[in-house]
This record gives sequence, structure tokens and C-alpha cells, in this order.
Amino acid sequence: MASATPDPADTAVDTVLVVDFGAQYAQLIARRVREARVYSEIVPHSMPVSEMLAKNPKAIILSGGPSSVYEPGAPTVDKALFEAGVPVFGMCYGFQLMATALGGVVDNSGAREYGRTPLSVSQTGSTLFEGTPAEQPVWMSHGDACSAAPEGFTVTASTAVVPVAAFENDAKRLYGVQYHPEVMHSTHGQQVLEHFLYRGAGLAPTWTTHNVVEEQVAAIRAQVGTKRAICGLSGGVDSAVAAALVQRAIGDQLTCVYVDHGLMRKGETEQVEKDFVAATGVKLKVVDAEERFLGALAGVTDPEEKRKIIGREFIRVFEQAQAEIIAEAGASGEPVEFLVQGTLYPDVVESGGGSGTANIKSHHNVGGLPEDLEFQLIEPLRKLFKDEVRMVGQELGLPEEIVQRQPFPGPGLGIRIVGEVTKDRLDLLREADAIARAELTAAGLDREIWQCPVVLLADVRSVGVQGDGRTYGHPIVLRPVSSEDAMTADWSRLPYEVLERISTRITNEVRDVNRVVVDVTSKPPGTIEWE
Repeated sequence: MASATPDPADTAVDTVLVVDFGAQYAQLIARRVREARVYSEIVPHSMPVSEMLAKNPKAIILSGGPSSVYEPGAPTVDKALFEAGVPVFGMCYGFQLMATALGGVVDNSGAREYGRTPLSVSQTGSTLFEGTPAEQPVWMSHGDACSAAPEGFTVTASTAVVPVAAFENDAKRLYGVQYHPEVMHSTHGQQVLEHFLYRGAGLAPTWTTHNVVEEQVAAIRAQVGTKRAICGLSGGVDSAVAAALVQRAIGDQLTCVYVDHGLMRKGETEQVEKDFVAATGVKLKVVDAEERFLGALAGVTDPEEKRKIIGREFIRVFEQAQAEIIAEAGASGEPVEFLVQGTLYPDVVESGGGSGTANIKSHHNVGGLPEDLEFQLIEPLRKLFKDEVRMVGQELGLPEEIVQRQPFPGPGLGIRIVGEVTKDRLDLLREADAIARAELTAAGLDREIWQCPVVLLADVRSVGVQGDGRTYGHPIVLRPVSSEDAMTADWSRLPYEVLERISTRITNEVRDVNRVVVDVTSKPPGTIEWE
């Protein structure tokens, strides 16, 4: 079985567990904790308290959730969690669970609050609220309300309809608020969260990019020893940073393999060979596998099957490259036993790898790997969000052109063609994508949007008029989105004149395309990629 690089939670790093009760903001809570320079990890509410405590957390945060504490089958929390001596901070539903578990009173009295709500702080010098205003806006989303705090707790805030909107117990280091401090609409929410971390839990802001690099370099060296590793280099920021991090750890023991599978964007191969090699000096082996991939994808239209085929073929190509690298090194060379992948935390969560999370899609690094994988995995970015990966890349000295590159999926254009993947369709999509990217860059919008997938609806045709004649061409979909970490996203409001230039150029310059449309769906409900 494959094994991954030890993650930060398994080292000496202080860890905060975020217990997910089905909250839409669980990932955001984890991000906010990390912004306070404290490492966080999400675990499901179904995890037994004994397993949570076995992770040796320095603090625990209970997230919000859609349930009522009175609903049959609603998530609960074992009272033992509050008796373990670990500092706990309950938010919204987590606050109500803490209140009921410890003897407080939560009523279903109709005291509903949704959206921006004025909070009155009665104890402005408390652990949570010191230095914040007596009146401050917060973001509420609840139906039940706490009317009496548990014994030993001090009520520190209220609203017009909720008498207990925050309580604190410094002796037991237990704290809670009815609102969502993690969202930007709670103006002083980050300050309150940091007060819990620094003052309530006694944590220090020591989880920095520099420390992440040092810890992972040490872990990789310990895992690899004198053996060797290969890395699948796609040209994207994830694989580039993962490769640079592993090279920092083991140097020439790493060989990067760039698979030219025919699914890349226009000019991608040349950019990988020029930019990354020039920046790092890494050993790079280029494998021409276009015919192999297109042959495996022939006739396949199901998106999940596409992802798994591409993941499987990647591994097979790597195994072939492994044999060639060993042969080149001669009999005295150390074996190539490790495969480096740029898997990120959102990839793990969305692939159902977050211990109890739903499987939204198979990621090529997570859900698409074959069972008979012959490599041990090194995944140094597995616990990081995208913005954290970019910071690690900057720490490693990678150029801005690589670090700030917009995300591009490992399966490439294969999952941006809705329908069968063929060379003709790939060439068509490559031209449309190149035009969109060029116009966005010319308009100075590269940093303002997270990414802009360009999608070919290969199995859809629409009627058009071109050259005074009727055409029956393919639609192209533009999917510009804004996001912080790809866990959630909103569609980007691009200037109309930019959209017009992109549409005009694509319909004029790309054969068999007579219509360009814009996807204005947020995530959720849609994903960023179409497949």
C-alpha cells in the first residue's frame, strides 16, 4: 500500500482540531485558524472523542451546523470532550451543543436570527472580547437560542432577542459564541478567534511558511533516506511547489517526469521545460504519451471514468519512467520507490478523504489512483490550502510566473471537454483557451480571478450564422471564478468589453465554434470544473 509523507499534525506542531458538524464554514474556520499562524485540521463529528484526543490537540473548535439540538438524530457531542482539559471553543451549533452538554438551557423559542446582527458585549475585558467594541456587528444563523449558561460560565454577550450570545469559563478554558466569528461579516470575528487561540488556549503563532518548509524537508529526508523519487510535473503551481520542496530535501535523488499526454494547453510543454528547469535546475525527463492517453480515452464520455483513466495512465507512465531511470543509473543506483504528488487539502476533502466527508469528485491524485500502485507517495502539500502553497513556493524562491499561475487540473483539458476526448477537439479547445487567457492577461485580470476554465461542449451543437451562411457549431463555455481556496467560489464579474473581445475572437478564429457563453454559477452548487 502507498504511504504518504507524515503531515504536520503528526509532528511537534501544535494542532487545533475543527470538529465539523455539517457546517458550510468548516473549511473557512480551519483557514482562519491558520491565518492566525496556528495549524488546524478538520475532523468529522462522528470521530470518537478518544480518537480526537489521541491526536494530542492543543485546542478544539466545534463548528456550526444545519441541525437543531432537539432534532431526532441530530449530531451530538460526548461530554467527555469538555472534561479532558483541552480548551474548547463552540461556534453557533457547537456553542449550543456545549451549553446543553454542560447543563445550560437551549430553547426553541422562535428567537431566530439570520444575517448581520448587533451584538452587545457586557464583559469587554473578557478573554474573548478584550479590546473589541461593546457594540459590534456579527453574523448569525440560528433558530434555537441559549437562555441560560451552564454553571460556572460567565455570560459575556447578548443580542436583542438572545440573552446568552457568548459565554466563557476561564477556569476550564471553555468558550462559546452563538454567531459565526469566522466570516468577514463578523467585523471583529478574527480578533475573537485569535483571543481564544492565544489567550484562552495559550497557543503561540508559530506555524509559519518557513516552519512548514523546514518540517516537510525533515520529514521527506527521513522517509526517503538514500533512495530516489520521481515527481509528475504538470506545470501547475501544486506540482511545481511539491517538486521544489522535495528537491530542497533530497536534491539529485529527485527526477521530475513531465508527461506530454496531449491534454495540456497551448505552449504548456515549452513553458514547463523553460521556466521550471531554469528556476530550480531539477532533472527533467519528458515522456511523449499522447497516443497512449488518447487511445485509453477513446469512446469514453463519463467524467469520473475519464479522471480514473487519466490517473491510471499517469501511474503506468511513471512506472515505465521509473524503469528507464533505474536503467540509466546502472546497477549501483538506488531504487526509485517514491512518487511525489501535489495533492492539496481541498483535493482530499472533496474526494471524501476528510474522514466522513462526502465524495464530490475523484481527484486524479486521490480517488483516481489504481489499487496496485507500486510507489510510496510523498504528498508534502496534502494539508495545505492553495494560498498556503503559493507562500511555500515564494519561500522556496520560485519565480512569480510559477507561484501565481492560475490553477490547472492534473487531468488537463481531458475534463474540460464534455464528451469524448479526441485530438481534433483538444486542438479546438486549445485555441479557444489560448485566446481567453491572452485577453484576460491583456486586461490585467490574472490576479483578480482565481481561474477561468474554458470548456468545450463537444456533444452539443447550436445554430449560428457565419459568413452569411447557417452553421451548426459547438458552444464554448467561459467559467471565470473568484475564490480563496477552491472550497467555495463565486463567478467573476468580468468587464463586458473583455467578454466581448474573447467571444469575438473565439468565434472568428476557432473553427467549428459559433457561440460563447459564460457560466455564472457559484460553488456550491456547481463545482469549478465542469467534469
